[in-house]
Amino acid sequence: MAPGILVEEAQSTADASPSVFKHKNAYRNQDAPRDIFPDGIRTSGQHPPLYDVLKPYAEFPKEIAGPTVWKREDFVNNPERWVHPFTDEEVQELSDTADAFIASGTPLTGISQENFPLPKLGTVLTNLRDDLLNGKGFILFKRFPADVWGAEKNAVAYMGLGTYLGYFLSQNGRGHVLGHVKDVGDDPTQIHTVRIYRTTARQFFHADDGDIVGLLCVHRAQEGGESDIVSVHHVWNTLQQEHPDVAELLTKPIWYFDRKGEVSEGQQEWVRQPVVYLENGGKGRLYCKWDPYYVKSLTRFSDKGLIPALSEEQLRAMQILEETCQRLALHMILEVGDIQFLSNAHLLHARTAYKGESSSSFLSFPVFTGGWL
Repeated sequence: MAPGILVEEAQSTADASPSVFKHKNAYRNQDAPRDIFPDGIRTSGQHPPLYDVLKPYAEFPKEIAGPTVWKREDFVNNPERWVHPFTDEEVQELSDTADAFIASGTPLTGISQENFPLPKLGTVLTNLRDDLLNGKGFILFKRFPADVWGAEKNAVAYMGLGTYLGYFLSQNGRGHVLGHVKDVGDDPTQIHTVRIYRTTARQFFHADDGDIVGLLCVHRAQEGGESDIVSVHHVWNTLQQEHPDVAELLTKPIWYFDRKGEVSEGQQEWVRQPVVYLENGGKGRLYCKWDPYYVKSLTRFSDKGLIPALSEEQLRAMQILEETCQRLALHMILEVGDIQFLSNAHLLHARTAYKGESSSSFLSFPVFTGGWL
């Protein structure tokens, strides 16, 4: 059995590839306003792999073992293993620190452990960071006073917690570091331009580009909007048992992902890479880079013969991957004041479609209704 993921130091994608975006809606890193971005813009971006060092399928593990491999039944009736209600003492420490940060006048994008000290709760978060990267890969915090503190304090406290888990990354060309999973009226059928989290449509199983992703619930939908997560390594083991041909196809660099117009000068509008890939070195981590919307949205290029259209084998693999994830997933319903942190390295997550929400349910006051710039 191959080991599960092991990480000594969290390294954000941005550390390896600093932002040099020149998209019409993007800042270049050297032009970033330092009163807003004291440390420049950190962005995950989308970059092609080093094709000559990609591992062939023959070198991939047939089975993965370790704490990153978990089943729904391990947790569904054991909330104490993955749910952490904030204590009154932890809430007070977080509240006092958020108030002090706001009073300092420091921009939200300049928040750090140094100016957001959490002597007690910080220890909890530091230990959690290792479990997110090397263990089960998820946690659900409860009792965050989102309905009491208001938009600015919620944003500051939430971002402050994140400083103990890693660097903030922007995942769009506008440099937003705090996004909103909210219906802003975008058309979910226009997947070549629209990001699905800005609609009420279902988000199929996918991983975001940063190492860790967080979600603070500030408002419940009238119906739906529920969360599902699944262990990539358990999915891999299942595919090896049930559909080894699909597992092999996912390791081949034949998958094209849409950049949706967020390109640097000289880059193509897409990235070609595997869905599942194996890390070089002794630890041999297995990662999954996947979002079906970013694969399906490229017909505007495949119709012109610029890239290959999805084959029947690829379409079948996509269906089997989604069905396997649905069958194995742990389901959770987030309430107001819940915070979900997930690993993107060895988890996939999904959201059900939803109906109805309050027009005032923004976490912060956004720029372009997309995030806090």
